[in-house]
Order: sequence, then structure tokens, then C-alpha cells
Amino acid sequence: MSEHNAPQTSSDDPRRIQSTEIPPLRTRFRAFLPVVVDVETGGLQAETDALLQIAAVILRADEHSGRLYPAETHTCHVQPFEGARIDPKALELNGIDPEHPLRMAVPERDALGKVFNPVRQELRNTGCNRAVLVGHNAFFDLAFLNAAVTRTNFKRNPFHPFSSFDTATLGGLAYGQTVLAKAVKAAGIEWDAKEAHSAIYDAEKTAELFCAIVNRWDEHCGRPSSF
Repeated sequence: MSEHNAPQTSSDDPRRIQSTEIPPLRTRFRAFLPVVVDVETGGLQAETDALLQIAAVILRADEHSGRLYPAETHTCHVQPFEGARIDPKALELNGIDPEHPLRMAVPERDALGKVFNPVRQELRNTGCNRAVLVGHNAFFDLAFLNAAVTRTNFKRNPFHPFSSFDTATLGGLAYGQTVLAKAVKAAGIEWDAKEAHSAIYDAEKTAELFCAIVNRWDEHCGRPSSF
């Protein structure tokens, strides 16, 4: 986005803050904490297909510049729930062997706790009210997360049950690209096709993309304040 095309904002506009004022992260997204999530699965149907891996990237804002950056990655391999369907074509894509002894997979409930606990701690640290899932085609990741929460009767899910930030949509807006690899490259971020379809790699690249889009917006259009 060029400076000539950037919307002009007045210093008197109550929706904007001065560039020298760096708000805490909780003011950037209306007290929501964006957390990037990617899941690898045994298929496309959240209610019937196995959840095999979860990766979550916690984002933070630089205290001096306010720029978002990926801070921590938390991940866990997941044991397929009893009766779960696993499509061999899905395993060909993500390269996961559910029976591999070195996967060190844990039951769904334990996996959710391992990923959710640091997110809840970050909510306490930032004063945010709820985590919001950031994902590439976020409805897919959120559907599998919600299905696992329902199956395990997990009571302390920090994520909003239906709100999300979708980098496929945001990538289309910012760079004209909706495919993750193409949007990442358009943002000037390195992409290794050999590493793709790993929950950790895809989550971290999605996090870099989301941060790039938000930071670009803030720099060119002004940083909004939701309070």
C-alpha cells in the first residue's frame, strides 16, 4: 500500500491514537488475544475425523514500537479418539504416521490442556478477556478444536467458540493472495515447501503473515484503539 493510497486519519479522530502512544495488546483487538493455531488431521470432517497434531503460536506486541511478533510456539501430537476416521490421503499430505512410536502422542484432553494452559497464562499476563483463533482458512482449525473440546468435555477453553481471524481473507486483501504459500511469499517472508503441512511450520508462517498484515496496516493507516 503506497502512502498516496493510504486513508488519511485526523489527529482528532477518537478511533486513532497518536503514533507515539503504544497501547497494550489488549487495546488492539477489543480485549481479544490473537493466537495462531494450525491442526493436522485425519480428514476434513471435524466430528468424525482424527485430530493428530495441534500447534499454537502466541503473539506479543513490542513495548516500544507496538509491532506484533510471534513469541512462543506450543505444540502437541494427539492420539486419535476412539472410533476416529483416518483418510490415508490426509496422511499422505501431512506425512503423519499415527502409530509411529516417536510421535509421543497424548489423548485429546491432555493435548488440549498442554496447548490451552499457556494461552490462559497469556490472557492473565495481558489482561485480555478471550483468545481468538487466527488461522489460514480458520474455520477448519476452529471446527476441529471445538469438536475436541466437545468430545472431551473440556471446561476451560480459552478460545472464542466462533470468532476468528482468517489469514486467507486478510492475505487476499493485503497481497491479493489467498493460498498460504503465495501470501507468505508476497509478504516477503521465506517459505520452504518441504516443511509445509507440518502444524508447527504452517502455524509459525501463518503467524508471521498475520503480524506482517497487522503491522503494515498500523504503519500506513494508523493504529486503531478499541477503547
